[in-house]
Amino acid sequence: MQSSTDFDPKIFLASAGFGRKMVTVKGGSVFFAQGAEADSVFYLQKGRAKVTVVSTAGKEATISLLAAGEFIGEEAVSAVPGLRLSTATAIGPCSALKIQRAEILRAIHEEHTFSDMFLTFLLARSMRTQADLVDHLFNSSEKRLARILLLMAEFGKPDDQDRLIPHITQETLAEMIGTTRSRVSFFMNRFRKLGFIDYDGRITVRKSLLNIVLHD
Repeated sequence: MQSSTDFDPKIFLASAGFGRKMVTVKGGSVFFAQGAEADSVFYLQKGRAKVTVVSTAGKEATISLLAAGEFIGEEAVSAVPGLRLSTATAIGPCSALKIQRAEILRAIHEEHTFSDMFLTFLLARSMRTQADLVDHLFNSSEKRLARILLLMAEFGKPDDQDRLIPHITQETLAEMIGTTRSRVSFFMNRFRKLGFIDYDGRITVRKSLLNIVLHD
């Protein structure tokens, strides 16, 4: 086990070791299911994942999309161990580090560089959740769709190039923005005609799609 003096969170999250192991998850397979024991946290190294919840009536909703460099299942570090509140599914092939609850709690308590990094992640996740709520309360479904596509394309990075986003169905997009598949199809066709996206099975997002989000 590494000592605090030589602990490097990047190395910790990039390799297997005490209380953590590398896992690969095929597209469509789950990291964990809603209702299962929350006994570990995953650090997504490659690929994309989605987080969904199912109501008691059986209705499923996609609440988040995750990219490489993000944690999955952070509820496992809560003070009282409990059950998963959601299901995390790989959108495509993924590789991740599975960290047992006891080991990630040890790292949080003993390794300040890791706890700082994890706290930064939690704050960013909280801010994004608040932004998602504001988006649902005040923006049109067209703007919500544009925002989701831009987030998936990770616009805001220095290059700001056109980006091919991971495969995602119109049904999933409809769940995320709270509308119907037919409305998503209508908006996607409109975005394509305006030159904001290319859509031929896979979606390429152009920076010009920001016009939809910024337009009042």
